[in-house]
Amino acid sequence: MTVQEQAGPEQADQGQAGPDESGGRQKALVFKDYDQAALDAELNLRARWPDHPAFFARWAEDSAAVRAGRGGLFDLAYGSEAAETLDLFPAEGAAPAPLHVFIHGGYWQALDKGDYSYLAPPFVERGIAFASLNYGLAPNTDIGTMIAQVRRALVWLYRNAGDHGIDPQRICVSGHSAGGHLAAMALATDWPAIDPALPRRLLAGGCSVSGVYDLEPVRLSYHNQILGIPPEKVTDWSPLHTLPDEAAPLIIAVGSQETDEFRRQHAAYAAAWRGQGLALHDVALPDRHHFSAVDALGEPNHPLFAALQQMLAGQLP
Repeated sequence: MTVQEQAGPEQADQGQAGPDESGGRQKALVFKDYDQAALDAELNLRARWPDHPAFFARWAEDSAAVRAGRGGLFDLAYGSEAAETLDLFPAEGAAPAPLHVFIHGGYWQALDKGDYSYLAPPFVERGIAFASLNYGLAPNTDIGTMIAQVRRALVWLYRNAGDHGIDPQRICVSGHSAGGHLAAMALATDWPAIDPALPRRLLAGGCSVSGVYDLEPVRLSYHNQILGIPPEKVTDWSPLHTLPDEAAPLIIAVGSQETDEFRRQHAAYAAAWRGQGLALHDVALPDRHHFSAVDALGEPNHPLFAALQQMLAGQLP
């Protein structure tokens, strides 16, 4: 498991702006009502939840056990780059089966497809194939390339569905955190522009858990030392600013204990998606924070799992 995401910034005063009512000096605002220290704190998830190493360790341990006990098709190449691989767990039962494709998070800087094999069994046991994607990580790969890699992976799965017992009409994509951002960008893709032979709705649906939908605050935060998001690419790379005219249904979820900025982005994206007249299913995650939210995807009794299962069956209200 690769865990390279920056732990956090130095909390230095980043600037001064006019006097406050007490005659002192106000800190400069860098995004909405956040000064630099406040913005960095909103996006410094590892500092907010210092027990995050326990989540990483459990995900890795449980995933290793799944791979050892169940087997699967590992490191299938969907492109020519070393990072362009995926793991596929075929469904139990009759083919062709629907497919749930998962994209990991890690602020586009860390983690690996193999850390999330633990999510596969509940889907596989219910006749749903499960795939987990890798993509290039920052600083060696920019976010635009990651978006293209995820699209390439989904096209590969669509074109090779028959070889793996998958119904190409029932492929859904989900993601957590940065993976939620990439899943949302995938759902907004103009597939015929990539290849005229591809259908407009290559995906039957999407799901984003604690996703990032606006890259501008990320660009203005300490994370950009690694990510290097150019200002002129924020619009093109942000789901909030690249809404499709039509799309398959979207499930979004955010933990009640998430930071204000993550909950703000969730609300803004939900409103914008609905504003386009697109189908949206918003699932509440009470008592969940950034690292516990993703587990709900693999909990059969959780409403998020149920919603995704309904989506894959074409039965989401």
